[in-house]
Amino acid sequence: MIIGLTGGIASGKTTVLNQFRKLGIKTISCDEIAKKIFYKKNIGIKIKKIFGILDRKKIAKIIFSDFTKRKQLEKITHPLIIKELKKQLKSLTTYHLPLTAVVDVPLLFEARLEKMFDKIIVVYCKKNQQISRLMKRDKLTKSEATKRIASQMSLSKKIKLADFVLRNDQRKSL
Repeated sequence: MIIGLTGGIASGKTTVLNQFRKLGIKTISCDEIAKKIFYKKNIGIKIKKIFGILDRKKIAKIIFSDFTKRKQLEKITHPLIIKELKKQLKSLTTYHLPLTAVVDVPLLFEARLEKMFDKIIVVYCKKNQQISRLMKRDKLTKSEATKRIASQMSLSKKIKLADFVLRNDQRKSL
């Protein structure tokens, strides 16, 4: 069984993924795949042509306030991320074992990848907590954090599309 794990930015997806990993369940992170792809020479050249830089943090500031630039970056990176994800998933099923894997896909619904998964889990927290976590994690202003959250599909929409929902807005970690 292949389980897709998604949710809003700073909702706790990585924390949940790490808990599955601790339980001995195979995990894949699309964020990790994206980071590796970002710095591949031929991809870096394309990104630098659009942005003039190859600095993930600076580019993040640009794409979360410029929809067109975000779509240009996604056009370059998403096909490669999906290709690598499919490759990793195929290697899991090569042995024909009843295997469960959890795949963290931040933009699962936005990229229309639902059909790749047997079940989908959405991790959510309250918006004020999401903003607070994002501000702390990425050292953003409240305005910047709010823009980043607004750039994704709302958590309420993701919850409606999910098979399972994990609430992650308590003080204790999962």
